Amino acid sequence: MSPPASPALQQQRRGFWLRTLHQWHWISSAVCLIGMLLFAITGITLNHAAKIEATPEVTHLTATLPAPVVATLGDRQEGNAPLPAAVGDWLAQELSISIGTRPAEWSDTELYLSMPGPGADAWLSIDRETGAVEYERTSRGWISYFNDLHKGRNAGPAWGWFLDIFAVACLVFCITGLFLLYLHGRQRRMTWPMVGLGLLVPLLIALLFIH
Repeated sequence: MSPPASPALQQQRRGFWLRTLHQWHWISSAVCLIGMLLFAITGITLNHAAKIEATPEVTHLTATLPAPVVATLGDRQEGNAPLPAAVGDWLAQELSISIGTRPAEWSDTELYLSMPGPGADAWLSIDRETGAVEYERTSRGWISYFNDLHKGRNAGPAWGWFLDIFAVACLVFCITGLFLLYLHGRQRRMTWPMVGLGLLVPLLIALLFIH
């Protein structure tokens, strides 16, 4: 059986863990700071979304594709597939519409492209015979935009990756904070009662008031 570590060695180990935990805690807090502010503010706006009035702004555009561009649509009859690059380029130049590589719904007579985004919904239709283009976009404002970012709604894969990385950074922040509370708990008697309160309050609200 190995002898117990000397007080000096114990103090050295404690100092090492304090430095390491402090380092990871401040790094994760710096990474999370702006994201936490965003999610805290949008948490309030989401909780009171029905009380926050917003007037949707609707943009409606019509145009006609040139015959050479219509010809690039080919003979495809049904299914889902992205629009040809020539169509996307024309829409970007003439109507300032970016369609990316979203799959459109193809039918014998029409192409329909749904383009939802954070805080907005849009759609585009193209008549395959005449080349008539109709586009409509409804924007619900900046609050709705950030609310949808909070939910990850129609924000794309890049934002989804950000949310995953942000969640990991928040876990590092919380876990290192928990260990720091443990290391400092002896000198601060209210540490664990406050931690317990943080657990007890939402638990009681969930059990007593959510049915």
